[in-house]
Amino acid sequence: MFLRSQHPLNSLARLSVLGAAALLAACSTTPVGPNYSLPAEAVASQTAAGAPFGGVAASAGSDAADAASARPYTPLALPAHWWRLYSDTTLDTLVQQALAHNTDLRQAVANLERVQAIEAEVAGAAKPTIGIGGGPSFGHVSGLSVLKPGYEPPDAFHYSVAGSVSYTVDLFGQIRRASEAAAAGSEAAAAALDLARVSVAAGTTRAYAEVCSSGLRLQSARKSVDLQREAVDVSQRLQQAGRAGTIDLARAKSQLQQLLAAVPPLQAQRQSAVYRLATLTGQLPQADMAAVTGCTTPPQVAGALPVGDGAALLRRRPDIRQAERELAAATARIGVAMADRYPKVTFGLSAGSAGLGSGFGARDTLSWSLGPLISWTLPNTGAVDARVAQSEAGTRLALAKFDGTVLTALRETESALSAYAHELDRRAALQSSRDEAEVVTAQSRRLYEGGKVGYVDALDAERSLATSEAALAASDAQLADDQVLLFLALGGGWEP
Repeated sequence: MFLRSQHPLNSLARLSVLGAAALLAACSTTPVGPNYSLPAEAVASQTAAGAPFGGVAASAGSDAADAASARPYTPLALPAHWWRLYSDTTLDTLVQQALAHNTDLRQAVANLERVQAIEAEVAGAAKPTIGIGGGPSFGHVSGLSVLKPGYEPPDAFHYSVAGSVSYTVDLFGQIRRASEAAAAGSEAAAAALDLARVSVAAGTTRAYAEVCSSGLRLQSARKSVDLQREAVDVSQRLQQAGRAGTIDLARAKSQLQQLLAAVPPLQAQRQSAVYRLATLTGQLPQADMAAVTGCTTPPQVAGALPVGDGAALLRRRPDIRQAERELAAATARIGVAMADRYPKVTFGLSAGSAGLGSGFGARDTLSWSLGPLISWTLPNTGAVDARVAQSEAGTRLALAKFDGTVLTALRETESALSAYAHELDRRAALQSSRDEAEVVTAQSRRLYEGGKVGYVDALDAERSLATSEAALAASDAQLADDQVLLFLALGGGWEP
């Protein structure tokens, strides 16, 4: 309780009160509840989780003769701003626009600001609280209140003014644990913002790559259509000359329609990617994107990709950092709940003056008090224990989520590395097939020009080459997508 007096305390009383205050302030103990550290049983604590990736280790053990084909990546640190590895100024501009205007990023920024404000609010509980109040009034009290029946006190001006300073002594660390939880929550929100940046950069790069890949595949499809039209014209002339039947002409026309049918889906795919690119950069879907719609060369990173190892991944991926900070916050909340079992002590100093306006500041209008306020709601043991149990269960939930995030990150990275490596192998085979088809086409053209083979044979060779080029273009599109997915799995290269 606050000690109140209308008279000055003597020196001994004052020293007693101040001594009691100092004693209680010195009684601060270690905060209740567990101190946070990464659990030994966490997946991230296992040595294997930080080892080199399986695909990288296998590549590193290859013979020097086939190292160029067996090592599509190298165990080096992934740089920040990974999209610049493409050396594409258009892509750089698009990613910067997305990072500046994307709506998902704006939400993540606003959420971080909100969580930081909550942290500041929690931190304010550890500071002294100052209160000031008062005001004038005019009137009189009732006669009965002054024990004078039938008496009517005269009307007069009255006033009251008071000020107070109070400070909560964090004896059992509840405020400190709450501050720890709030700080970890802010760090989790900051990691969520990094995760949004990674996703936006990867989404923008992926949409741009899809626009360019669709343009390349459209180019190849239109070349095949042009060649098939020539085949139809040749079949018509041969039929008119009596050297081919209607079946050959119908087959050629059917093939032409099939090739024409492949064009609209590619056009729709490219347009959809353009719309996605516009919205990712904070523009309306119908915005002018002429700078990218004509692209026919998918972006590719020249040379080996730097991927690092598992330890670097655990430090770099924002979703892992977010889950780890959420685990730290959940651990701190256990101490917050446990502190409800113990009393709370608040030191207060208050002073005021109240009375008639004519006697403002007179000695008999003054009052002051100094002392601790001890409040302790005798705990409903079942309720407090239940809140502690809830916090402990929340910590186990956060640990399970953290472990799951780590496992998912490692799986996604290994899968992305495998898919990228195998697509490189597939593209190498398609490139060889395309090169062979180009040789056959060149030879067939020379033979046709020399009159040694017919035009149909030369045209068949051209169509085979077009088919090989279409397959190679599709592989290039898949390879560009696999590269972006690999960068996304690696955490986008954002420095912690």
